[in-house]
Amino acid sequence: MIKTILGRTNLEVCKEAFGALPLQRCSMDEAVKILRKALDGGINFFDTARGYSDSEEKIGNALSGRRNEFYIATKTHARNGEDLTKELNTSLEKLKTDHIDVYQFHNPGFVPRPGDENGLYEAALAAKAQGKIRFISISNHKLPLAKEAVESGLFDTLQFPFSYLSSEDDINLVKLCAEKNVGFIAMKALSGGLITDIFAARAWMSQFANVVPIWGIQRESELDELLEAMKEEPGLNAEYEKQIDTDRKELAGDFCRGCGYCLPCPADIPINLAARFSLFLQRSPWKRFVTPEYQAIMARIDNCSQCGHCTSNCPYELDTPALLKKNYEWYKDFVKKNSA
Repeated sequence: MIKTILGRTNLEVCKEAFGALPLQRCSMDEAVKILRKALDGGINFFDTARGYSDSEEKIGNALSGRRNEFYIATKTHARNGEDLTKELNTSLEKLKTDHIDVYQFHNPGFVPRPGDENGLYEAALAAKAQGKIRFISISNHKLPLAKEAVESGLFDTLQFPFSYLSSEDDINLVKLCAEKNVGFIAMKALSGGLITDIFAARAWMSQFANVVPIWGIQRESELDELLEAMKEEPGLNAEYEKQIDTDRKELAGDFCRGCGYCLPCPADIPINLAARFSLFLQRSPWKRFVTPEYQAIMARIDNCSQCGHCTSNCPYELDTPALLKKNYEWYKDFVKKNSA
């Protein structure tokens, strides 16, 4: 079991953490079984958010009786101090705990600071003084904001997308966190499902001693694969490097990461799926995605009104309507070829 220190928090966490966002898509019984198996397998850091529907509740039901065996990170979408206090108290109730180890501002469009009119940072400081949270942190998808947060000295950890598809600028952000002793929590370690080899992904991630990836898990089989990978001493070899090189060539350029910040769409288009279908179907079992039901879902792209909601909310500044159109044309051609 490989562990690391999470920046200046001095929390000794398993180098592989549990991302609990996908748990909202499975039943309570399934989630409880998966979470307990993960803890039994040595995973001692669990990341969730108030915005992940019942994810916190599932963690509370599964693990509250073993609270001294693991660390919990959660997030708040609150944009003022009063709402933060309310959300924090709800999180504590759902998680069935009296404290949260790492409390993160959830992808704000600014860096919260003491003295802001919204009172966000002061509310977090008050909660810390009361013992309700241990460390004040932030998650973000935008590189300039993430860099500003790290350089501010106000945050104990940063959560940011990071995988072997990341840019050199992203790698420099990891190095900056190491210099500032800010723990780096890597979301999207499998790039929203586009990376399919967790062994290669884990091997690449092992180069960065200060990075703790959170692997999103919703099925016991996914957990089993992670636990199996954890038995292997991480490190790059020729096979993994070949896989990584292939993926980088296939996925180079602008692509949707599936974060979902473009939603909801007024035309009811599932943008975080539809905008990357051409990549997704080439890398996953595809037959269930060419049914009449899915064809009808993809046809909603024709109803795009170019309202601009998706482009203005995309952390990666993608031309989302163009991606949707491109993927729909590819999808129609794919369906035609594979239904002949």
